[in-house]
Formats: sequence, C-alpha cells, structure tokens
Amino acid sequence: IDLLNKKFDNPFGKVISIDVPTGLCPNNGKPLLKNAVRAHHTLVIGLYKVGLIQDSALPFIGELHLIDIGVTRNQLLKIKRNVFKISYQDLKKIYLNLLPKNTDKYKRGRTLLVAGSEKYPGAAYLALKGAIASGAGFISAIVPNLVVKSMWHVFPEVVVKGIMKSDQNGNSLLFDTMKNINLSHYESILIGPGIGIDHEDWEKLIDLLLDFQGLLVLDADALNRLSESKLGSKFFLERTFETWITPHGREFNRLFPEIKGENKIELASKAAKNFNISILLKGPNSIIANNKNIWQIYGTDSETARAGLGDLLSGFVAGSSAIDLALCGDIKTESFAKYVLLHSFAASESKRGSNADSIGDKL
Repeated sequence: IDLLNKKFDNPFGKVISIDVPTGLCPNNGKPLLKNAVRAHHTLVIGLYKVGLIQDSALPFIGELHLIDIGVTRNQLLKIKRNVFKISYQDLKKIYLNLLPKNTDKYKRGRTLLVAGSEKYPGAAYLALKGAIASGAGFISAIVPNLVVKSMWHVFPEVVVKGIMKSDQNGNSLLFDTMKNINLSHYESILIGPGIGIDHEDWEKLIDLLLDFQGLLVLDADALNRLSESKLGSKFFLERTFETWITPHGREFNRLFPEIKGENKIELASKAAKNFNISILLKGPNSIIANNKNIWQIYGTDSETARAGLGDLLSGFVAGSSAIDLALCGDIKTESFAKYVLLHSFAASESKRGSNADSIGDKL
C-alpha cells in the first residue's frame, strides 16, 4: 500500500485498481487497516460495491468505471433490491409536475418556514431563498425581528406570519408565535435552520407539531432541540403524519445514539424503518431513505460543501413538496430524493460560484 501510494503521488503514470482498491472494505468503504491504496481510477467488475459509493471511500477510489461482464437488465430486474445509486445522469428521468393553467397561488403549494434567530439571521434568508426557487405559490415565514426589518428589501413576496422573540442567549422562541397560527392552511412546514437551542420552548411546541397533518420538515437546530427533549426520537413514533428530517452525521448520532451500522446506508435505513420517517443523511454522497427503499447520490461536487447550502436545501424541499402535495394530495420519498439531486446539480452547474446565494439563483 505504501509503495502504490508513492506511485499515486508521482506525477507520471496512474494507479488503476481492479474492482476494489487494495486495503479498502467493499462493504463500508473504510480502510481495513490504517490505510488503503489511493487510485486514480477504479474499474468495477459487474456491479457497484456499496462501499465504493460511501463518503469514506472517496479519497481512495478516484473515478469509478463499471466494466460490463454481461449481466443483463432482465437478470437484474429479477433481483429484489432496495438501494438505488442516483447521479446527474438521472436528471433526464426526473418528472416535474406541470401546474394547471388555472392554478392560483393557494393551489400552487403553501409552505411555512420557521427559521433564523438573533444569533443566526442568515439561515432564514437562505431557507427563504430555497423556497422561492422551488416555485411554491404562497410562502409564509416566522422569523426574528432582526430579519423582518430588512426582509422586504430582499423577499417582498414572502408573507410574515409572525415574529419570534428571543431568549437571553439570542435563541428563537417558537411556541408563543406558532400557537396563534392555523397550521392546517399549509401543505408543508419547515422548522429549524438557525433557530438556536431552547429546550423549554421546544417542549411547549411538541403537541402542535404532533397535531399538524401536513408534511413536517425538521432541519438543523430543530433536530438538536428534539434530540435533547423528553421524547427524543420517540417523537416520530407519536407523530402519525408524514415527517422528513435532514441531519448531517453528528446530528444523526445525537438523535439516534442507539442505531449502529456498517455504513451510512445501514444507519439511514434503520432510522427510517424504526421510526417510520423519511430521512436525508447529508454528506458528500447523501443518502435518502424511507422504511422500504434507499437512494444514494453519487458524483457530487466537493466544492459545494459550504455553510448555508443545507439551509437553502431545506427551504427548497419545503417549497417543492408543498407544490406536489397541492397537486397530488400525497407525496413519496422518491420526490425527496429528486429535490436533493436537483439541489446538488444546481450547485455543480453554478458558474457564479459555490456560495449559497449564487446556487439559489441557479436552482
């Protein structure tokens, strides 16, 4: 391994691995010992190994090339599978709902975003930018006063439904504002980007969230508040309506400390099955899972791993899902995967840069 990696660092020639780079586990994508061979190209025989598309494998595999050994599509269709690799090549297969010509703003999807705090006002702006990029017909927001003062300059089309107060540490207090709003008017509600942590406030809010019958999207600090709450992850078992969550690795571990797995596919799948939710486990190759299937994105652009893109994504998910719910009445996790793929592709195609504002415009 040391010898081959010296070759990798040499500017002349290439290291090409056959099937799996030496020393790399094909199941979890991690080195079996301290290190593994770093290849410029990996020639995969027959079918992709799950470990090769995990985040941990990316420093070792280089470019993946599938070598066809004659396994036919008909043979593959006979095999029951529930893990699907998706990439930008699948964009041409994506179906976007066409809005009827007589659709008004209320029938084009209504979403409510609860985001931002005195400490993190920027998160609210980015989530709102994502929602606007989705094309949702009616976007409402509950944000802190600091955001409201300047929001009409940036997002005059967003309706402010309430202003959140802050605790002494600058964290947003949600309950006193949300209790006075008829949440049934919305197809989707997003809670979390930049709201900060206030455990007492979250405990008051839980009954409202359990009763909401639309799609509830929980991101960022909403997940951190939930992980420290009395119910913890059991909240998902109490809630009988559609719930999507968007944790990164650390947020996932705080929320589901009891869940163990050989790779991120196993982790996301177990959480989705055990708690009957749809989950986006974020990373270089993000994973989307429900209680039946798993989708893993492959081939994303590492230049777009920047602060703020998660807020942009959560707003886009909330707005896009509101449109689909308004038109179809229900929504599937496959749509969740579609939104994440579109967001990733917009990031890779943004010519103005990889900051969240530029990518929002591209999206």
